Amino acid sequence: MPAKLSWVRRKDDSLLDVRLCDLGVEIEGTPLQDRVERLYDELAHRGIRLRPHVWLSSEWFSPDGIPGIALPFYLAHPRLAKIEKKMMLEVEGGGEAECMRLLRHEAGHAISTAYRLHYKKRWREVFGKVSRPYLATYKAVPTSRNYVLHLPWWYAQAHPAEDFAETFAVWLKPRSKWRKDYRNWPALRKLEYVDEVMADLAGVSPPVRSRRRIEPLRQLDDTLRRHYRKKQRRYAQDTPEVFDRDLKRLFTAEATGRRTKASAFLRRVRRRVRETVADWTGEYRYTIDQVIGEMIRRCDDLGLRLAAPEAESHTNALMLVTVQTMRFLQQGSHRIPL
Repeated sequence: MPAKLSWVRRKDDSLLDVRLCDLGVEIEGTPLQDRVERLYDELAHRGIRLRPHVWLSSEWFSPDGIPGIALPFYLAHPRLAKIEKKMMLEVEGGGEAECMRLLRHEAGHAISTAYRLHYKKRWREVFGKVSRPYLATYKAVPTSRNYVLHLPWWYAQAHPAEDFAETFAVWLKPRSKWRKDYRNWPALRKLEYVDEVMADLAGVSPPVRSRRRIEPLRQLDDTLRRHYRKKQRRYAQDTPEVFDRDLKRLFTAEATGRRTKASAFLRRVRRRVRETVADWTGEYRYTIDQVIGEMIRRCDDLGLRLAAPEAESHTNALMLVTVQTMRFLQQGSHRIPL
């Protein structure tokens, strides 16, 4: 084993003391490289000449003024993905489909930067002013059809720049049926704009070609422990007490016997619950799925298990998801991961 990767066999507590700059991981030779190449193929297929340069950093981002994409270090090695999962309860971009969704989104930012699209009058007319301040949180309207649905939590509504990146990502996806999927939606106008602009840019070299790398992994001297402390504080959200109280009424924290984990049960019935609640409420399945996902995360956090037989728990879950969906739509406020 190379000396620079000697941390691979360390236990979690010891691994957390390793500095990011000492990890020594690279994109080359990993599944991440294959996914970046797949993104490049998708861009080439559309006639777009830009190939956003990529580098490892602490998080996903595309810097202002630089047509490139920073990729999170934990995607470069399975051991790092494992510690990410333990510390953050998920691995953003860990699966191929999710990774491609994020790459297409960040490519949208890089395209806008490379061709200075957000400075154009027509871009501002369609998406709004990119100079609008980024707020720490945004209030989404889940029922709005003015925005495409791509990343979770109606992320296109967070800011005009995110609206464009999300629209571009939907447009770029191979075999996307966006004309059909967004027929009669006001968001279709945005997709048609992207389609027109990208056709105009086919074969055109981008005027902005900076290859700078912002916050590359080799320059980050935080330990993994400090990195995750910061990240956990940044992503923390105050879950309403009523949300947890309802979950505790439905499930139990007692681990006696062979009680099924509530999160595992909800994952198993997720699709059936989503379809039934959609029929009852008339709300978007996407909206309901996000609510169930948040319930699953909170059940894990609270260590909850089934308190009743599965058939009864299924009925109770249907009612709870319905209530939480309506409450979420009325009160939800979503944090932008800065």
